[in-house]
Amino acid sequence: MAGTDKTKNQVLGPAPIAVLVSPQLGENIGTAARAMANFGLHEMRLVDPRDGWPNEKALTSSSGANWIIEKASVHESLEDCLKDVTYVYATTARPRGMIKEVITPEQAGDDMRARVARGEKVAILFGRERTGLSNDEISRADVIVTAPVNPAFASINIAQAVLLMSYEWYKDQAESLGQKTPELPALEGPGLQTPDTRPATKEELFGFFDHLEHELDVAGFFKTEAKKPGMMINIRNIFGRAQLMEQEVRSLRGIVSSLTRAHEKRKEQREQERAERERDEG
Repeated sequence: MAGTDKTKNQVLGPAPIAVLVSPQLGENIGTAARAMANFGLHEMRLVDPRDGWPNEKALTSSSGANWIIEKASVHESLEDCLKDVTYVYATTARPRGMIKEVITPEQAGDDMRARVARGEKVAILFGRERTGLSNDEISRADVIVTAPVNPAFASINIAQAVLLMSYEWYKDQAESLGQKTPELPALEGPGLQTPDTRPATKEELFGFFDHLEHELDVAGFFKTEAKKPGMMINIRNIFGRAQLMEQEVRSLRGIVSSLTRAHEKRKEQREQERAERERDEG
């Protein structure tokens, strides 16, 4: 097809993962794969695609980016999809009213290159065609990415969003266009030093959230069931902004477990004291 040089080999080095959440049309998945291939992204993950998988329309709409479609993985839940990822970017055009950092696609591109250069596995979330990402899904990301678009017509489709983010990832590495690839930030030098640990994966972070939610439930923290989802979104956002390391997640789980044991011990002591009083009174 026009613009494709089949004598060139595909470059499949480390790159962000494109995650399509509940995509509705196979054609949109295919055009998103084409956009990924244009700018060096090669791993696609699908969360609960509406029309099932595999999808012939996705393959025919990919315009030759069939290796992305054929290797795409399907996941029942976002948590399962992100469990091996350390940092997540959520794309959205709408303000969400939650306390979470918001950056531009250009800033995201710089950040992605630095993180991937350090060996992190990062993912970009793209939402449904009609409604985008839910607040709950965005709360599981580390940062929101919003493009400055015409406010009178701010809606862009999945393929456009994937193209925009993929371009920002690729533009400073485009040696094929005669540009020199810049030196990417290394672990040494100014910035956060992380000896003997690594960024926590989403599986580790989500496991901590589940642990914390369970213990808060037992402790009666959630006064009403209706408010629980919103409160958990706020809690996930609080810890998400911290960009926790794996060792820190283990420490937090240890703190929660210690507090739980202390509470249970005090409860046992109170019950024992009450039993002793009742025995003495009897």
